[in-house]
Amino acid sequence: MKKLITLLVVIAFVTSTNVLSAEKKTGFFKPWNHKNASKNASKSINLEKKKKRFFKPWNHKNNSKNNNILTSKKSEKSNQKRIANKTFHNISVYTGQFDINDEVGDDETSLIGIEHKNHNLFRDTWVGKFSPTTGAFVTGKDSIYLYTGVEADYNLGPISISPSFAPGYYEAGDGKKLGSALEFKSELKIGLDLFKDSNLGYSYSHISNNDWGDVNPGTDNQSITFSKKF
Repeated sequence: MKKLITLLVVIAFVTSTNVLSAEKKTGFFKPWNHKNASKNASKSINLEKKKKRFFKPWNHKNNSKNNNILTSKKSEKSNQKRIANKTFHNISVYTGQFDINDEVGDDETSLIGIEHKNHNLFRDTWVGKFSPTTGAFVTGKDSIYLYTGVEADYNLGPISISPSFAPGYYEAGDGKKLGSALEFKSELKIGLDLFKDSNLGYSYSHISNNDWGDVNPGTDNQSITFSKKF
């Protein structure tokens, strides 16, 4: 029994001695060049960072400029498409006198109206800029005129001259009988640009049926017009 206990003690002592020896070798007996290897690894990492920071491709500036130019061109094209797709409308409101040259004078009255033009439908030609125009007015004696036609625009600086011609439907109401439901309006407008996209003008028009009706007394009208582009 004593021999068995002695053998166990010896085995335990030898085992603990080997474990301690392995830990000492690992902790204290490192390779002689481990410090140099660590320094070299750090230098290599720093050198790679410096290369990335300072040794950029020779044409990186040109690439950046080209990218900026391409971006600006794309933005400009996008703005142009947006403007091209946008619809611009010109709305005019006007008021004045109806049948100002009536010989008897009992048919003269006031009028108020509205007119619309689409700037996207403007067409430039060698004789001027043309656009379709649509409008309507009502008089103080309940006469109604609805019309659609074509208008030309000539700009002299801030001054615009706009002749137009428009057939339309006329309902006399309690006002002047013009002899036909189909009447033709010839008009001349002179306008002055006031602010951005706005215009104040004077117009003179003549309405008649070109002798296609039973009678053709016709009527002359004048009005003050305010126009705004949206």
